[in-house]
Amino acid sequence: MTSTFRVRRARTADVRGMLQLIEPYVERRILLGKERVTLFEDIQEFRVAETADGELIGCGALHVIWEDLGEIRTIAVADAWLRHGVGHAILEQLEQDAAELGLSRLFCLTFETAFFGEHGFAPIGERVVDPDVYAELVRSPDDGVAEFLDLARVKQNTLGNTRMLKQL
Repeated sequence: MTSTFRVRRARTADVRGMLQLIEPYVERRILLGKERVTLFEDIQEFRVAETADGELIGCGALHVIWEDLGEIRTIAVADAWLRHGVGHAILEQLEQDAAELGLSRLFCLTFETAFFGEHGFAPIGERVVDPDVYAELVRSPDDGVAEFLDLARVKQNTLGNTRMLKQL
């Protein structure tokens, strides 16, 4: 295994490889499953890590929730590449993307609290937005927004996860 890789924007041709990265985490109930169509629809939110020979070894996404708030989603790294800095590199790129978009806070819902804690994320309580923003966010059909708001309709999928937030 080479130890070099790069992080770049995802392309539609990456979707098959992204599904292969994500599926083992879905099977272990660490990530929620993603439909292929959803990955195509959201491809512009994703970054991927690839080796010098083009093998996909990681992916992750940044989803904008509100004017100042984004969610880190679907970070997955190939088992052979765990503890080689791939997840860290993807998260750091997503944080740069967030800053470029003008976001000042990042949310994640995760079992990987140590990993996100190393990057400055901390567990959060229930109310982290003003009531008027909450009233607008609650109208969103997006499950990530529902997870952020800790709404009952996503509880069955989020049990055991920790809601974490980072100030950029």
